[in-house]
Amino acid sequence: MATPAQWIEGARPRTLPAAVAPVIAGSGAASYAGSFVWWKATLALVVAAALQVAVNYANDYSDGIRGTDSNRVGPFRLVGSQAAAPAAVRRAAFAGFAVAAAAGLVLAATTAWWLVLVGAAAIAASWYYTGGSMPYGYRGLGELSVFVFFGLVAVMGTAYVQTRSFTVPAAVSGVGVGALACAILVANNLRDIPTDRLAGKRTLAVAIGDPGTRRLYVGLTAAAFLAMVAVVLHIGADWWLLTVALPSLALSIRAARSVLADATGLDLIPVLRDTGLAELLYGVALAFLLTTA
Repeated sequence: MATPAQWIEGARPRTLPAAVAPVIAGSGAASYAGSFVWWKATLALVVAAALQVAVNYANDYSDGIRGTDSNRVGPFRLVGSQAAAPAAVRRAAFAGFAVAAAAGLVLAATTAWWLVLVGAAAIAASWYYTGGSMPYGYRGLGELSVFVFFGLVAVMGTAYVQTRSFTVPAAVSGVGVGALACAILVANNLRDIPTDRLAGKRTLAVAIGDPGTRRLYVGLTAAAFLAMVAVVLHIGADWWLLTVALPSLALSIRAARSVLADATGLDLIPVLRDTGLAELLYGVALAFLLTTA
């Protein structure tokens, strides 16, 4: 049986910035619109964090039973390491989905019931990324899903439940946050190209190859900061406010240099760490820009 520490490690807490950043950015967009609602922002954070943990357990379960994680180089896996029974990991994933659904239902009941459909789509996307008989993550569509659900939907959804409207700042912020969220997955899949190819997991990285994946990572990082410039242009903020993005930019540059220097295997783990932290700081910078404009 897995220890509590192993269960926590299996939840991959280092990926939580990808859940927190869009909620911070979306709340900044709501504040810019004059409609920040703290308790709805908190519930949105519960939804995002619970989904992130759930999808991590779901991927652990699905990849584990397929044997994809048998020779993985990277963070600890519960099923792949045989530390926990597959059924127990699956229950943990469903528990995370249940928490996300409960918080999401409260938001839908107090905002608009059609949000239930959005939540259901997010849960389905989380499960079928590596689950089911035809996982789309094995067909090179993982990055698209991350961009949509951990970028556009997460940021715009957080803003919408507070403002009940769709705004340009929220949409452009969603593009930027989504680009960095994709960059995390790209770096992860870059590391796993050799083992994924052997396991028959055709990720986008496997499809476009090592050099193309490295270029994609840099392009996504650049797109995120171009999106932030677009936000500043749209809201007419002072240019000096962009200095709040310097910590995120510095981390992104350090990670990109490692990627361009042909880092492989375990050497890419710091890239994942830096990209996740860069996304979190990016969300904070966006929120600052929007709330001070």
